Amino acid sequence: MVERRTSSTVEASLTGLAVSLRGVTKTYDNGVMALGPFDLAVRKGEFISLLGPSGCGKSTVLRLIAELSAPSSGTVRVARHEGVPQPGQVLPGHGIGFVFQEPTLMPWASVRENVRLPLRLGGVPKAEGRARADAALASVGLADFADAFPRELSGGMKMRVSLARALVTNPDILLMDEPFAALDEITRFRLNNDLLALWRRLRKTVIFVTHSVFESVYLSQRVVVMTARPGRIEADIRIETVEPRGEEFRTSAAYSDYCRRVSAALAPSYSEQSTL
Repeated sequence: MVERRTSSTVEASLTGLAVSLRGVTKTYDNGVMALGPFDLAVRKGEFISLLGPSGCGKSTVLRLIAELSAPSSGTVRVARHEGVPQPGQVLPGHGIGFVFQEPTLMPWASVRENVRLPLRLGGVPKAEGRARADAALASVGLADFADAFPRELSGGMKMRVSLARALVTNPDILLMDEPFAALDEITRFRLNNDLLALWRRLRKTVIFVTHSVFESVYLSQRVVVMTARPGRIEADIRIETVEPRGEEFRTSAAYSDYCRRVSAALAPSYSEQSTL
C-alpha cells in the first residue's frame, strides 16, 4: 500500500508528529533500490539530521516528504496546517519549505524578487509578497540587501537568500539538503549558529541532510544514521545538551563523545560500501 500524505484532519497515529514514514521503499526505473524498508517519525518542532554515505537515500527521503517523488511502497504522512488559509496564503505545498544544496537563484532578479518567487507563483498580491519577502530577509540578516543581485553576494549570503525563500511561505516543515556543504568552514560555522538561532525562534520542524558528523551533532536533537544503499536506519542517536547551544558545546567533552558515538554508528555503512 502506498499512501502519500494526510489531510489537515490528522490521524490519531500522527498526533504530535510532523512526519511519519513507515515501511517505505523507493526503487527507481533503472532497478536501483535506493531506500528501505525505512521507518522514521519526526515530532513537531524537532530538529533532526540524516547522516550517511553518498547514495544511501538521504535526499530521497526529503523528496518523498516534499512529494517530489512517490514511494514504491509504504506510507509517507505529513501533518498539514489545520483551519482555513489566511489571505494570500500559498496553498500548494505551503506546509513545506525546501533548501537545496545550491542556492539556484535567478541572476537577473533582485534578492527580494528571488525570495518573493514562491508567493508570486502562488498568486499572492505583489505588495503583500514584497512585504513578506522583506520580513523573511530580515529573519536571516539580509534586510539591507533586498535590492542587491545574486552576483553581488558571497556564497554564504546566497544560501541565506535560499533559506529566506524557503521561509517566506511560513512552512511548518523545513527540509534542508546539504545546504552548507560547499561553503568554507568559517562561513559554515556561522550559518550553523544562525540556523540554530532561527530554529529556536520559529520552532519549525527541520530535517537536515549532511555528510558531516560534526555538523549533525552540533545542530540536531537527533542524528539518524543511515546504512549504505538501500538506505535504512542504522542508529537513531538523541543529542542531549544544555540549550541554547554555542561554541561552548562545540568544544565540550560531551560534543566529542557524541561525535564518537555517531562516527561509530556510521562506520559499518562505509565498510559495507567499500565491499560493493
